[in-house]
Amino acid sequence: MSTDTLPTKRPAGPAAASQDGRHTLRSKRVRGALRTAAFMSPWLVGFGVFFAYPLVSTLYFSFMKYDGLNPPTWRGLDNWTYVFSDLPKFWPAMQNTLWLAVVMVACRVVFGLGVGLLITKIKTGAGVFRTLFYLPYLAPPVAATLAFVFLLNPGTGPVNSLLEAVGIPAPSWFNDAAWAKPALTVLAVWGVGDLMVIFMAALLDVPKEQYEAAELDGASAWQRFRYVTLPNISPIVLFAVVTGIIGAMQYYTQPIVAAKVASGVMGGSGQTFEPGYPDDSTLTLPQLVYNLGFGRFDYGAACVVALALFALSMACTALLMRRRGGLIGSGD
Repeated sequence: MSTDTLPTKRPAGPAAASQDGRHTLRSKRVRGALRTAAFMSPWLVGFGVFFAYPLVSTLYFSFMKYDGLNPPTWRGLDNWTYVFSDLPKFWPAMQNTLWLAVVMVACRVVFGLGVGLLITKIKTGAGVFRTLFYLPYLAPPVAATLAFVFLLNPGTGPVNSLLEAVGIPAPSWFNDAAWAKPALTVLAVWGVGDLMVIFMAALLDVPKEQYEAAELDGASAWQRFRYVTLPNISPIVLFAVVTGIIGAMQYYTQPIVAAKVASGVMGGSGQTFEPGYPDDSTLTLPQLVYNLGFGRFDYGAACVVALALFALSMACTALLMRRRGGLIGSGD
C-alpha cells in the first residue's frame, strides 16, 4: 500500500488535548468579539455616520473648490493658504474664540463654584436661592441675548442709566469693540445655573469627617477649601473646564444675535450682515465657518476653518487632560 493513501493519525494524549483546548479558546474569543461588536454596533454606526464620515469629508473638501452646486475640483493647498494668509477675518476670529475659551470659561467656573459653596452653607432659604440662580439657565439663548442687549443699550438701557446716576462712566457694551466680549461674558455668567447644580452635588459629597479633622488641626477656611474641598471635587472642576472650553469653541448663537441687534441689522429682506460687529470683536470661528460656507458658498475655505477649530479644541482638551494635576490639584 502506498504511503500516500495511509490515513493521517490524529495526535493522541496530551498533545490532542492541548490542540482541542486551543481550538476551543479561539472559538470562545471569536464569539466574544462578535458579541461585543454586536453590542457596540449602535455606537459604531453612530460614530461612523456622525463623526468619522463628516471628518473625512471635511478634510477632503478642504483641498477642493466647491460651491455646493458644481462638482468639486482639486485646489491643493490653495484653500489653506487663503485662510491662513489672505483671509483677514480668520485671525481676529481665532483670537476672540481663544479669549472666550479662557476668560469666559474661567469666570463661569469660578462663579458657579462660588455660588455652589454659598448655597451649601445657607441654612434657611437654600431652595429659593437655588431656584433663582438656576432659572436664568432655562432661558432660551436668543431670548436671553435680546434681553441683555436691551438692558445694556448705551442710550436707553437701565444698566447705563443706573451707572450714570451713581457717577460711573457708562460703557457702550455691545456697541464698543472693547466691551463686547466682556458683555458676552456677563451674559454667560448670568446663566451659570448648570455649573452651580453640578458643583453643589460635588460639594455635598465631600466627606464631613475630613472637614472635622481639618478643623481639629486648626486649618483656616481657606486651608479647608484648598486641601479638603478642592481635591475632592477636582474631577468635577476638570469636567466643567473641559466641557466649558468645548462649548466656547462652538459659541455661535449669542454673539451673532447680539451683533445683529446692536448694529440694527436683523438680516431681513434686502439686508446683508457680516458677523463680528463691532469691528470683528464678536466674530468667532463657528460664525466664520457658517459665513464662508453658507454665505459665500466657499465650502473649501469653510472646511479649512472647521478643521482648524477641531484641532484647536483637541489641543486644548489634550493639554487640560495632561496637566490636570497641576491645574486643579491631586484628588488622591
